[in-house]
Amino acid sequence: MSTEASLLQRRRPLTAAELGVIPWLTVLQPDERERAVADLKITDAKPGDFVCRTGRPVTYWFGLVDGLLKMSADNIDGQTMTFTGVPPGGWFGEGTALKREVYRYNIQALRKSLVAGLHVDTFHWLLDHSIGFNRFVMRQLNERLGQFIAAREIDRMGNPNIRVARSLAALFNPVLYPGLGAVLRITQQEMAYLVGLSRQRVNEALTKLASEGAIAVEYGGLRVLNLQALRTGMF
Repeated sequence: MSTEASLLQRRRPLTAAELGVIPWLTVLQPDERERAVADLKITDAKPGDFVCRTGRPVTYWFGLVDGLLKMSADNIDGQTMTFTGVPPGGWFGEGTALKREVYRYNIQALRKSLVAGLHVDTFHWLLDHSIGFNRFVMRQLNERLGQFIAAREIDRMGNPNIRVARSLAALFNPVLYPGLGAVLRITQQEMAYLVGLSRQRVNEALTKLASEGAIAVEYGGLRVLNLQALRTGMF
């Protein structure tokens, strides 16, 4: 059985607490919200599970309620290029859903995660009926464009410290991940998967960033103390 089929079988309605962390529900009118809530489903993804896979047709617009995901693609040489991580609060794939095309990237769970989904037909219904939803999606697309431009720059960087700093800054985007706050639950190994460096090199970079006051390494995660320093590499 494929991962996607298994995830589909485990789907269920969202609890009130899970609905409460979905940012775009707050911009909907009562009838729009009622339709969206009736359609929303959530499932648990295990480490290594693929939520989306290259070449598969879009069926849902996805968001992460809890856990950590990785967005990546394989090039013609079989090498994997990681675009970004997706922390809790992030919704992704709106461009693919808008065009109703196949995915051009993979979304994979790095740890046990709760992934919510809105069917693509309901996604388009909201686009046709909700001004607030349209504004939310437009803002998402604009931020996503900037994120991918930054990801290309990060991929070409030779300085591992700046590479880790810029990758961390991308995970703390307040528009794409509004519910994250100042602390991200992430291990050094998970960070290594996202930035394409060894765990030891990531550890060295995080130690440097902490010594410069940009972050604080806490039990089970990282606290950002100076987001602007991470974005600019000025530390």
